[in-house]
Amino acid sequence: MKRIVTIDVGGTHVPLALAEIEAGRVGNLGEATTFLTGDFPSLERAWSAFAGKLGQALPNAVAIAFAGPVHGDVLKLTNSSWIIRPAAAGASLGVDSATVVNDFAAIGYAIAVMGPGELQHVCGPDVDLPGRGTISIVGPGTGPGVAHVLRTATGPYVSETEGGHMDFAPLDPIEDRLATALRARFRRVSAERILSGPGLKNIYEVMAEGDVTHGSYDIEDLWTVALAGSDPMAEAALERFCLCLGGFGGDLALAQDESGLVIAGGLGLRLADRLSHSGFPLRFAAKGRFEAYMSGIPVKVLTHPNPGLLGAAAAYAIEHSAGASPPAVPALVDDRNGR
Repeated sequence: MKRIVTIDVGGTHVPLALAEIEAGRVGNLGEATTFLTGDFPSLERAWSAFAGKLGQALPNAVAIAFAGPVHGDVLKLTNSSWIIRPAAAGASLGVDSATVVNDFAAIGYAIAVMGPGELQHVCGPDVDLPGRGTISIVGPGTGPGVAHVLRTATGPYVSETEGGHMDFAPLDPIEDRLATALRARFRRVSAERILSGPGLKNIYEVMAEGDVTHGSYDIEDLWTVALAGSDPMAEAALERFCLCLGGFGGDLALAQDESGLVIAGGLGLRLADRLSHSGFPLRFAAKGRFEAYMSGIPVKVLTHPNPGLLGAAAAYAIEHSAGASPPAVPALVDDRNGR
Protein backbone atom coordinates (compact mmCIF):
# COMPACT_ATOMS: atom_id res chain seq x y z
CA MET A 1 0.00 0.00 0.00
CA LYS A 2 1.30 3.46 -0.97
CA ARG A 3 0.12 6.76 0.49
CA ILE A 4 -0.01 9.89 -1.64
CA VAL A 5 -1.30 13.46 -1.43
CA THR A 6 -4.00 14.29 -3.95
CA ILE A 7 -4.76 17.93 -4.84
CA ASP A 8 -7.46 19.62 -6.93
CA VAL A 9 -6.02 22.98 -7.94
CA GLY A 10 -8.73 25.49 -8.83
CA GLY A 11 -8.78 29.23 -9.32
CA THR A 12 -10.80 29.77 -6.12
CA HIS A 13 -10.38 26.68 -3.94
CA VAL A 14 -7.71 24.01 -3.54
CA PRO A 15 -8.77 20.88 -1.64
CA LEU A 16 -6.06 18.44 -0.54
CA ALA A 17 -6.37 14.95 0.91
CA LEU A 18 -4.38 11.83 1.63
CA ALA A 19 -5.12 8.74 -0.45
CA GLU A 20 -4.05 5.13 -0.36
CA ILE A 21 -3.02 3.32 -3.54
CA GLU A 22 -2.88 -0.45 -3.60
CA ALA A 23 -2.51 -2.83 -6.57
CA GLY A 24 -3.13 -0.02 -9.05
CA ARG A 25 -6.34 1.13 -7.35
CA VAL A 26 -7.42 3.88 -4.98
CA GLY A 27 -8.07 1.97 -1.79
CA ASN A 28 -9.09 4.91 0.36
CA LEU A 29 -9.56 8.66 -0.01
CA GLY A 30 -9.16 10.64 3.19
CA GLU A 31 -11.10 13.67 4.34
CA ALA A 32 -10.38 16.78 2.31
CA THR A 33 -8.91 19.99 3.66
CA THR A 34 -9.90 22.95 1.47
CA PHE A 35 -7.96 26.21 1.31
CA LEU A 36 -8.64 29.39 -0.64
CA THR A 37 -6.19 29.59 -3.51
CA GLY A 38 -5.86 33.34 -2.98
CA ASP A 39 -4.61 32.84 0.57
CA PHE A 40 -1.31 31.40 -0.69
CA PRO A 41 1.23 32.72 -3.21
CA SER A 42 1.98 29.22 -4.52
CA LEU A 43 1.06 25.55 -4.38
CA GLU A 44 4.19 24.93 -2.32
CA ARG A 45 2.88 27.20 0.46
CA ALA A 46 -0.52 25.46 0.45
CA TRP A 47 1.33 22.11 0.62
CA SER A 48 3.19 23.29 3.74
CA ALA A 49 -0.05 24.53 5.31
CA PHE A 50 -1.66 21.13 4.72
CA ALA A 51 1.29 19.40 6.41
CA GLY A 52 0.97 21.80 9.32
CA LYS A 53 -2.74 21.13 9.66
CA LEU A 54 -2.17 17.37 9.70
CA GLY A 55 0.78 17.74 12.06
CA GLN A 56 2.89 15.24 10.16
CA ALA A 57 5.23 14.86 7.22
CA LEU A 58 3.41 14.36 3.95
CA PRO A 59 3.81 11.27 1.75
CA ASN A 60 6.51 11.17 -0.88
CA ALA A 61 4.11 11.24 -3.86
CA VAL A 62 1.50 13.63 -5.24
CA ALA A 63 -1.39 13.62 -7.71
CA ILE A 64 -2.57 16.99 -9.02
CA ALA A 65 -5.75 17.90 -10.90
CA PHE A 66 -5.25 21.30 -12.53
CA ALA A 67 -8.03 23.67 -13.64
CA GLY A 68 -6.90 24.24 -17.19
CA PRO A 69 -5.02 22.62 -20.06
CA VAL A 70 -1.99 20.63 -18.94
CA HIS A 71 -0.06 20.87 -22.21
CA GLY A 72 3.22 22.74 -22.19
CA ASP A 73 6.06 23.32 -19.76
CA VAL A 74 4.31 25.92 -17.58
CA LEU A 75 0.72 25.80 -16.30
CA LYS A 76 -0.88 28.98 -14.97
CA LEU A 77 -4.26 29.49 -13.36
CA THR A 78 -6.41 32.09 -15.10
CA ASN A 79 -7.31 34.05 -11.96
CA SER A 80 -4.26 33.36 -9.82
CA SER A 81 -0.51 33.83 -9.73
CA TRP A 82 0.03 30.11 -9.17
CA ILE A 83 2.35 28.40 -11.64
CA ILE A 84 2.93 24.67 -11.95
CA ARG A 85 5.68 23.10 -14.03
CA PRO A 86 4.58 19.49 -14.58
CA ALA A 87 8.10 18.18 -15.21
CA ALA A 88 9.31 19.74 -11.95
CA ALA A 89 6.17 19.37 -9.83
CA GLY A 90 7.64 16.55 -7.78
CA ALA A 91 10.90 18.34 -7.11
CA SER A 92 9.19 21.60 -6.14
CA LEU A 93 7.13 19.77 -3.50
CA GLY A 94 9.99 17.56 -2.40
CA VAL A 95 8.45 14.26 -3.52
CA ASP A 96 9.77 11.43 -5.67
CA SER A 97 6.78 10.91 -7.98
CA ALA A 98 4.00 13.12 -9.33
CA THR A 99 1.07 12.96 -11.73
CA VAL A 100 -0.56 16.08 -13.19
CA VAL A 101 -3.86 15.89 -15.08
CA ASN A 102 -6.47 18.34 -16.26
CA ASP A 103 -9.26 18.82 -13.71
CA PHE A 104 -11.94 17.48 -16.06
CA ALA A 105 -9.80 14.51 -17.01
CA ALA A 106 -9.61 13.85 -13.27
CA ILE A 107 -13.40 13.74 -13.14
CA GLY A 108 -13.25 11.20 -15.95
CA TYR A 109 -10.88 8.99 -13.97
CA ALA A 110 -13.13 9.34 -10.92
CA ILE A 111 -16.19 8.20 -12.87
CA ALA A 112 -14.19 5.29 -14.25
CA VAL A 113 -13.48 3.92 -10.76
CA MET A 114 -16.35 5.04 -8.51
CA GLY A 115 -19.40 3.00 -7.62
CA PRO A 116 -23.01 3.71 -8.64
CA GLY A 117 -23.79 5.27 -5.26
CA GLU A 118 -22.10 8.51 -6.36
CA LEU A 119 -24.37 8.97 -9.39
CA GLN A 120 -27.97 10.20 -9.39
CA HIS A 121 -30.26 9.05 -12.19
CA VAL A 122 -31.65 11.68 -14.60
CA CYS A 123 -33.20 9.88 -17.57
CA GLY A 124 -32.96 6.85 -19.81
CA PRO A 125 -32.89 3.37 -18.28
CA ASP A 126 -32.43 3.50 -14.51
CA VAL A 127 -29.43 1.16 -14.53
CA ASP A 128 -25.77 1.44 -13.57
CA LEU A 129 -23.37 2.83 -16.14
CA PRO A 130 -22.13 -0.05 -18.26
CA GLY A 131 -18.71 -1.55 -17.65
CA ARG A 132 -17.76 -1.36 -21.32
CA GLY A 133 -18.11 1.43 -23.87
CA THR A 134 -17.81 5.21 -23.97
CA ILE A 135 -19.18 7.48 -21.27
CA SER A 136 -19.24 11.20 -22.02
CA ILE A 137 -19.04 13.82 -19.30
CA VAL A 138 -20.26 17.40 -19.55
CA GLY A 139 -19.80 19.85 -16.72
CA PRO A 140 -21.47 23.25 -16.92
CA GLY A 141 -19.45 25.68 -14.80
CA THR A 142 -17.35 28.74 -15.60
CA GLY A 143 -17.33 27.09 -19.02
CA PRO A 144 -18.66 23.66 -19.97
CA GLY A 145 -16.04 20.96 -19.60
CA VAL A 146 -16.28 17.88 -21.82
CA ALA A 147 -14.42 14.60 -21.48
CA HIS A 148 -14.89 10.98 -22.53
CA VAL A 149 -14.13 7.77 -20.67
CA LEU A 150 -13.63 4.61 -22.69
CA ARG A 151 -14.13 1.63 -20.40
CA THR A 152 -12.35 -1.46 -21.68
CA ALA A 153 -11.49 -4.90 -20.36
CA THR A 154 -7.99 -3.64 -19.52
CA GLY A 155 -9.08 -0.45 -17.77
CA PRO A 156 -10.26 3.08 -18.54
CA TYR A 157 -8.90 5.51 -21.11
CA VAL A 158 -9.78 9.15 -20.43
CA SER A 159 -9.81 11.81 -23.15
CA GLU A 160 -10.14 15.47 -22.21
CA THR A 161 -11.52 17.77 -24.90
CA GLU A 162 -12.45 21.37 -25.69
CA GLY A 163 -15.98 20.27 -26.60
CA GLY A 164 -17.52 23.20 -24.76
CA HIS A 165 -16.32 25.44 -27.59
CA MET A 166 -18.37 23.66 -30.25
CA ASP A 167 -20.98 25.77 -32.01
CA PHE A 168 -24.31 26.34 -30.26
CA ALA A 169 -27.13 24.66 -32.22
CA PRO A 170 -30.46 26.52 -31.80
CA LEU A 171 -33.50 24.25 -32.10
CA ASP A 172 -36.53 26.55 -31.92
CA PRO A 173 -37.48 30.23 -32.45
CA ILE A 174 -36.49 31.26 -28.92
CA GLU A 175 -33.04 29.80 -29.41
CA ASP A 176 -32.83 31.36 -32.87
CA ARG A 177 -33.39 34.72 -31.16
CA LEU A 178 -30.79 33.84 -28.52
CA ALA A 179 -28.21 32.89 -31.15
CA THR A 180 -28.86 36.08 -33.15
CA ALA A 181 -28.49 38.31 -30.08
CA LEU A 182 -25.30 36.62 -28.91
CA ARG A 183 -23.83 36.59 -32.41
CA ALA A 184 -24.13 40.37 -32.45
CA ARG A 185 -22.13 40.51 -29.20
CA PHE A 186 -19.56 37.75 -29.72
CA ARG A 187 -19.55 37.08 -33.49
CA ARG A 188 -19.31 33.33 -32.93
CA VAL A 189 -21.72 31.62 -30.53
CA SER A 190 -20.28 28.55 -28.86
CA ALA A 191 -22.00 26.22 -26.42
CA GLU A 192 -20.01 27.97 -23.68
CA ARG A 193 -22.02 31.16 -24.21
CA ILE A 194 -25.13 29.23 -23.10
CA LEU A 195 -24.06 26.27 -20.94
CA SER A 196 -22.07 28.01 -18.24
CA GLY A 197 -22.63 30.08 -15.14
CA PRO A 198 -22.57 33.32 -17.16
CA GLY A 199 -24.62 31.59 -19.86
CA LEU A 200 -27.76 31.71 -17.72
CA LYS A 201 -27.45 35.49 -17.59
CA ASN A 202 -27.09 35.61 -21.39
CA ILE A 203 -30.29 33.57 -21.73
CA TYR A 204 -32.13 35.68 -19.16
CA GLU A 205 -31.22 39.00 -20.75
CA VAL A 206 -32.37 37.89 -24.20
CA MET A 207 -35.61 36.32 -22.96
CA ALA A 208 -36.41 39.34 -20.76
CA GLU A 209 -35.70 41.92 -23.47
CA GLY A 210 -38.61 44.38 -23.62
CA ASP A 211 -40.04 43.20 -20.28
CA VAL A 212 -39.73 46.19 -17.96
CA THR A 213 -40.65 44.07 -14.93
CA HIS A 214 -37.59 41.82 -15.02
CA GLY A 215 -34.95 42.18 -12.33
CA SER A 216 -31.27 43.04 -12.59
CA TYR A 217 -29.01 40.39 -11.07
CA ASP A 218 -25.38 39.46 -10.94
CA ILE A 219 -24.65 35.91 -12.08
CA GLU A 220 -24.74 34.20 -8.67
CA ASP A 221 -27.92 36.01 -7.58
CA LEU A 222 -29.58 35.05 -10.86
CA TRP A 223 -28.80 31.37 -10.25
CA THR A 224 -30.16 31.67 -6.71
CA VAL A 225 -33.51 33.18 -7.71
CA ALA A 226 -33.83 30.88 -10.72
CA LEU A 227 -33.32 27.74 -8.63
CA ALA A 228 -35.65 29.08 -5.93
CA GLY A 229 -38.35 29.92 -8.49
CA SER A 230 -38.78 33.39 -6.99
CA ASP A 231 -38.53 35.18 -10.36
CA PRO A 232 -40.68 33.67 -13.15
CA MET A 233 -38.45 35.02 -15.92
CA ALA A 234 -35.31 33.68 -14.22
CA GLU A 235 -36.99 30.31 -13.79
CA ALA A 236 -37.94 30.32 -17.49
CA ALA A 237 -34.32 31.09 -18.38
CA LEU A 238 -33.21 28.15 -16.24
CA GLU A 239 -35.66 25.85 -18.01
CA ARG A 240 -34.19 27.02 -21.33
CA PHE A 241 -30.71 26.28 -19.93
CA CYS A 242 -31.83 22.71 -19.16
CA LEU A 243 -33.29 22.33 -22.65
CA CYS A 244 -30.05 23.46 -24.26
CA LEU A 245 -28.01 21.20 -21.99
CA GLY A 246 -30.17 18.25 -23.03
CA GLY A 247 -29.66 19.01 -26.72
CA PHE A 248 -25.91 19.42 -26.27
CA GLY A 249 -25.59 16.22 -24.24
CA GLY A 250 -27.57 14.35 -26.87
CA ASP A 251 -25.23 15.60 -29.59
CA LEU A 252 -22.26 14.28 -27.60
CA ALA A 253 -23.99 10.92 -27.30
CA LEU A 254 -24.56 10.71 -31.05
CA ALA A 255 -20.98 11.70 -31.82
CA GLN A 256 -19.49 9.05 -29.52
CA ASP A 257 -21.98 6.18 -29.98
CA GLU A 258 -21.84 6.20 -26.23
CA SER A 259 -23.06 3.99 -23.43
CA GLY A 260 -23.79 6.71 -20.89
CA LEU A 261 -23.71 10.44 -20.15
CA VAL A 262 -22.72 12.05 -16.84
CA ILE A 263 -23.46 15.65 -15.86
CA ALA A 264 -20.67 16.86 -13.55
CA GLY A 265 -19.42 20.03 -11.92
CA GLY A 266 -20.84 22.42 -9.36
CA LEU A 267 -23.74 23.58 -11.52
CA GLY A 268 -24.53 20.00 -12.46
CA LEU A 269 -24.85 19.18 -8.77
CA ARG A 270 -27.12 22.19 -8.19
CA LEU A 271 -29.34 20.99 -11.03
CA ALA A 272 -29.40 17.35 -9.89
CA ASP A 273 -32.99 17.40 -8.61
CA ARG A 274 -34.30 19.58 -11.44
CA LEU A 275 -32.98 18.02 -14.63
CA SER A 276 -35.24 14.97 -14.68
CA HIS A 277 -38.33 17.21 -14.27
CA SER A 278 -37.22 19.76 -16.88
CA GLY A 279 -37.14 19.58 -20.65
CA PHE A 280 -33.68 17.98 -20.49
CA PRO A 281 -34.78 14.33 -21.02
CA LEU A 282 -36.98 15.20 -24.00
CA ARG A 283 -34.29 17.28 -25.68
CA PHE A 284 -31.61 14.68 -24.99
CA ALA A 285 -33.58 12.00 -26.82
CA ALA A 286 -35.09 14.20 -29.55
CA LYS A 287 -32.71 13.18 -32.35
CA GLY A 288 -35.14 12.25 -35.11
CA ARG A 289 -34.97 8.64 -36.19
CA PHE A 290 -32.42 7.97 -33.43
CA GLU A 291 -34.91 8.79 -30.67
CA ALA A 292 -35.40 5.17 -29.59
CA TYR A 293 -31.62 4.67 -29.53
CA MET A 294 -31.13 7.82 -27.44
CA SER A 295 -33.83 6.75 -25.00
CA GLY A 296 -31.72 3.68 -24.21
CA ILE A 297 -28.74 5.68 -22.91
CA PRO A 298 -28.55 6.16 -19.13
CA VAL A 299 -27.91 9.75 -18.01
CA LYS A 300 -26.61 10.50 -14.51
CA VAL A 301 -25.52 13.45 -12.34
CA LEU A 302 -22.25 13.10 -10.44
CA THR A 303 -22.80 13.61 -6.69
CA HIS A 304 -19.37 12.68 -5.29
CA PRO A 305 -18.17 15.62 -3.10
CA ASN A 306 -14.56 15.62 -4.36
CA PRO A 307 -14.30 13.86 -7.73
CA GLY A 308 -11.16 15.82 -8.65
CA LEU A 309 -9.28 14.39 -5.67
CA LEU A 310 -10.46 10.85 -6.35
CA GLY A 311 -9.73 11.15 -10.07
CA ALA A 312 -6.24 12.59 -9.64
CA ALA A 313 -5.42 9.72 -7.28
CA ALA A 314 -6.82 7.19 -9.78
CA ALA A 315 -4.71 8.73 -12.56
CA TYR A 316 -1.65 8.43 -10.32
CA ALA A 317 -2.45 4.78 -9.64
CA ILE A 318 -2.58 4.03 -13.36
CA GLU A 319 0.61 5.92 -14.20
CA HIS A 320 2.77 4.68 -11.35
CA SER A 321 1.60 1.14 -10.79
CA ALA A 322 3.46 -0.68 -13.54
CA GLY A 323 2.31 -4.25 -13.86
CA ALA A 324 -0.63 -3.74 -11.50
CA SER A 325 -4.22 -4.30 -12.47
CA PRO A 326 -6.02 -1.25 -13.86
CA PRO A 327 -8.59 0.59 -11.73
CA ALA A 328 -11.64 -1.55 -11.09
CA VAL A 329 -14.49 -1.23 -13.57
CA PRO A 330 -17.88 -2.78 -12.72
CA ALA A 331 -18.27 -6.09 -14.53
CA LEU A 332 -21.32 -5.07 -16.48
CA VAL A 333 -22.11 -5.61 -20.14
CA ASP A 334 -23.88 -3.12 -22.38
CA ASP A 335 -26.51 -5.17 -24.17
CA ARG A 336 -28.13 -2.22 -25.92
CA ASN A 337 -28.46 -2.90 -29.65
CA GLY A 338 -26.77 -6.26 -29.18
CA ARG A 339 -23.44 -4.86 -27.98
